[in-house]
Amino acid sequence: MKIDYHKAHLILIVVVGVLSILLIYQVSHQFRIRLDMTEENRYSISDATKDILRQVQDDIYVEVYLDGELPSNFLRFRKSIEETLDEFSVYTGSKLEYQFIDPSQAESQRARNQYYQSLIKQGLKPSNLNIKREGKQSQLLVFPGMIISSGGKEKAINLLNGSRVSSIEEVLNQSIEGLEYEIANGIDVVTTNQREKIGLVYGHEEPDTTELAAFTNLVLSKYDLFRINLPKRRTPITGYDLVIISKPATSFSESEKYLLDQYLMRGGKLLYFLDALQVDLADAEGEGTIAVPYETNLTDQLFKYGVRINHTYALDLNCGNTPVVSGNIGDQPQIGMLPWPYFPVITNFGDHEAVKGMDAVLLKFASTIDTVKAEGIEKIPLMFTSTHSKILGSPVQVSYNDLQEELLPDRFNAGPQPVGYLLQGKFTSMYKNRFLPDGFDKDGFISDGINSKIVVIADGDLVRNDFDPETESPLMLGVDPYSKEQYANETLILNLMEYLLDDDGLMQARSKELKIRPLDRAKVKEERLKWQLINLVAPLLILLVFGLFKYFVRKSKYGR
Repeated sequence: MKIDYHKAHLILIVVVGVLSILLIYQVSHQFRIRLDMTEENRYSISDATKDILRQVQDDIYVEVYLDGELPSNFLRFRKSIEETLDEFSVYTGSKLEYQFIDPSQAESQRARNQYYQSLIKQGLKPSNLNIKREGKQSQLLVFPGMIISSGGKEKAINLLNGSRVSSIEEVLNQSIEGLEYEIANGIDVVTTNQREKIGLVYGHEEPDTTELAAFTNLVLSKYDLFRINLPKRRTPITGYDLVIISKPATSFSESEKYLLDQYLMRGGKLLYFLDALQVDLADAEGEGTIAVPYETNLTDQLFKYGVRINHTYALDLNCGNTPVVSGNIGDQPQIGMLPWPYFPVITNFGDHEAVKGMDAVLLKFASTIDTVKAEGIEKIPLMFTSTHSKILGSPVQVSYNDLQEELLPDRFNAGPQPVGYLLQGKFTSMYKNRFLPDGFDKDGFISDGINSKIVVIADGDLVRNDFDPETESPLMLGVDPYSKEQYANETLILNLMEYLLDDDGLMQARSKELKIRPLDRAKVKEERLKWQLINLVAPLLILLVFGLFKYFVRKSKYGR
């Protein structure tokens, strides 16, 4: 029997090639090598995220409510979610399972509406999309979010985040940039039993419990909250990961300031929501009332740490509305809504990850902030008013009669004004080289602190909720009681707390930037025919040339 060695050699090459591919496939599943060749590291995740995923013990189930017939830009969003979950699954050791669900695929309209309501109750926010199909416009309700569950705990995550002043493409891009953080943070919530402890200072005529109801519920959704009666405290503030000062109206004693100072020196984090001026809108009728400074006695302490809240009001043409009586029908007053520059709507944020991609935030009677020299402290602006701003210095007369005046842009020419700052670094005690308050001695006193962080927001009303005018029940933070429009006040507060408490660096995942590379539409229109010819004719020409070349080669070889 004659053996065809050439044929056997070819078969052996094929068998070895197939076995090599199978071996590489098996090894790749055991030892994954992942290379991100993109300019902006689109497919890379941070070390902090990897640490969270590697520590997962129980299985994680994710239901993503974004599926079905979606516009192309939302299909790109869906694909990015899927890619992120695939990447996360690798680092959890395949403990993460997910599925995409189309909420509109219910059997009847009634069942579909009930399903929608159940998703809303769980915390997912719907979005209406305008879709053009076969020349007809239609609307599609989608829930661009997910519910993560593990170990009997659930967390709803809304994934469509971004500024309302941005285009839908920019919003989707901002949302894709934030996917890693949002999903990793949700996984951390459902897989971690330990909750950070937040201390809320009271004893200075802060808003009462009903006015802080929404803020309290917001904090308790992720952290443990404790009230600190600072005026009666004589022992150091310990055991809290973050301490919040919320719209105080009376003076802090030197003893209280010393306790806050030493808490900061030991690495504690502070979050201030402060009003510089107080005004009673009940007296704003007619000639109005005068806004006078709050005497909180915190100015020197904040000055030492690097900022000063000015006795001013920052007015903005980009503002919310306030109700005014526009007339009467019979004996019933008619309420109208007019723009009120004292309620600036913030859409101008800094570059820091804590405020990256933020939607609009509503402030009320906010003040401006200046920075001052503080060695070793990094001062990062977080929020600004718009370019059409105006500053009113104390004393400020506030009157509803101002609503009758036309809001002229040339009167709002102060430019963007900072209303929020982040301070971080090694702070120096304001009691260094000074006598300590009565009742405290040098034992245990810290003059130079370790690394810590402070956030100062020049608006105490940010943490205060309004009330429904019909039911008188507390509304969520940032909800206008008349229009029911919701601003991103809750998101801002959560982001600030999460950054201050983020010792692992997970928040850095929010700094990821993906570049939008749109086509030049004018150039596309101008060169459309050229590229159509290249795409249609060029492949045929290449095949024709290759065929002719092969024909002549064969002819010259076998024609002899």
